[in-house]
Amino acid sequence: MKSLSRSLGIALMFVSCSIAAAAQSAEATMKQMMDLPKIKQALENLKVTEPQTINEQVKVCEIPAPTFQEAKRGEWFKQRFTELGLKNVRVDKVGNVLGERPGKGAGPVLVLAAHLDTVFPENTDVKVKREGSILKSPGIGDDCRGLAVILAVIRALNEAKIETDGTIIFVANVGEEGLGDLRGVRHLFNEELKGRATHFISVDGVGLTLTNTAVGVVRYRATFHGPGGHSYGAFGLPSPIHAMGRAIEKISRFEVPKQPKTTFNVGKIEGGTSVNSIAHTAWMEVDMRSESAAELDKLEAKFKQTIQASVDEENQARPNKSPITVDLKMVSQRPAGLQPADSAIVKTALAADAALGIKSQLRSGSTDSNIPISLKFPALTIDGGGDGKGAHSLDEYFDATNSHVGTQRALLIALGIVGVK
Repeated sequence: MKSLSRSLGIALMFVSCSIAAAAQSAEATMKQMMDLPKIKQALENLKVTEPQTINEQVKVCEIPAPTFQEAKRGEWFKQRFTELGLKNVRVDKVGNVLGERPGKGAGPVLVLAAHLDTVFPENTDVKVKREGSILKSPGIGDDCRGLAVILAVIRALNEAKIETDGTIIFVANVGEEGLGDLRGVRHLFNEELKGRATHFISVDGVGLTLTNTAVGVVRYRATFHGPGGHSYGAFGLPSPIHAMGRAIEKISRFEVPKQPKTTFNVGKIEGGTSVNSIAHTAWMEVDMRSESAAELDKLEAKFKQTIQASVDEENQARPNKSPITVDLKMVSQRPAGLQPADSAIVKTALAADAALGIKSQLRSGSTDSNIPISLKFPALTIDGGGDGKGAHSLDEYFDATNSHVGTQRALLIALGIVGVK
């Protein structure tokens, strides 16, 4: 036992030393890069031209882009990518807009992305209201900020005439939100850039955190069917709404672990045609999440059992030759995963933070990076700088105070990955 403990201690010491060495290496590389005149120029340009970045953030935000309706905003991005001199600018078959800045060597191929879509319906008022450094509009932070940041990075590279070893593929992708189910980035890694992309960075939202833990998500629509009838004349028939109510009550009492964080939510319900009718149908949509794939699997299994048990209870309470039935349909699935804190891409991001005086914070979330992380690619989601609150609400706002730091960080992380010639 002492021998085993000693061996484990030596192994842990070796791992700790390896992590420390990796961190020192990333920081040393970042420091060398920060000393380059062109990098200093690019960082200063990003600070000076932040008002232009904000203006583009506003322009983007005022083009409605509900999930599955991103084409108009995508067309604007295609034009900007072309104006900024990117190569092979194109729209792929799912609507992602891509443009390439080729490297001068055989370095990594980095995908630097931000998502086009928002959670808001097409008729939502997205006119941006400015009050000093505050910008108010649905979607102004999530993800109009990220979209503006990737444009700023292109400008900074061009204006400082920075040549990279590896290639950066800039992407304004579709389908990150809700039932978009990460379809844009799925397509990138399954088809459009399969076998080519080596690294992935998503710029999403406001602040200065780093998302390296991919929260897994499964979403279901449960549709309950029954015979239906008059609330008085057919009283006693089993009711889809009652069955659904039984299910919701049981779900509300689910016990889930705090660590790894695991959550559930009945987000949408609908059913019936009038107050004096026993409904023919009723449906609900349920969102379940966890940092752990195993915990998510357990929660999903419990959910399915609960749905069937609720149907059985309603049928037993009101026996009928036309019993309640239920259709369960998975409407969204996002894989869980982890980009280890000691991975090269996280160390590069932490080194960029250190160089800019940012206090690093690693966190979990469900983002476009879920796809490449689950496929074991080096991938990370970074905030776009600034501050704000109210994401996914009509009261969303963005505070542009010192927001240039977010664009500077995105540039440094990208260059830390692809290398500077």
